[in-house]
Amino acid sequence: MKIVAQRCSYGAVLIDGQIISEITNGFCLLCGFTSQDTEADLDYMAHKIAHIRVFSDRNGKLNYDIRQTSGQILAVSQFTLCADIKKGYRPSFTEAMPMVEAQNMFTLFCLKLREQHLTVKEGVFGSHMDIHIHNDGPVTITLDSSPVLRTVQPIDKKE
Repeated sequence: MKIVAQRCSYGAVLIDGQIISEITNGFCLLCGFTSQDTEADLDYMAHKIAHIRVFSDRNGKLNYDIRQTSGQILAVSQFTLCADIKKGYRPSFTEAMPMVEAQNMFTLFCLKLREQHLTVKEGVFGSHMDIHIHNDGPVTITLDSSPVLRTVQPIDKKE
């Protein structure tokens, strides 16, 4: 699973000019699911998103997580994050999870974020969306749940 997390002061999903979802203060999460992803990847990423400390304290230091700032999540499924462009110029999406499975994973991921006591708004899976993101900072973090790229941390570890 791949995520681009942008700290934002505002985020909105529009379809045909109509606002479908919007947030103020939080993360816009662009989420890509690979064919190797499992529920364990969702657990890891939801925990990481809830605990990553990229929100400023009174001294301007990145010490707070999203819950400490009453931030919200705007989650958008984006299969293009799974593109492979190592060869040629046309992206290959062979590593992307098939659409029906990816939709189920996206729904489950949003549930797991809510289980972390986060307010989650969603884009519309499979739709052409206009995403408005007012990046705050800018602070943009990329996350990958690939076991090779992460160190597993216990869920109950104090961060």
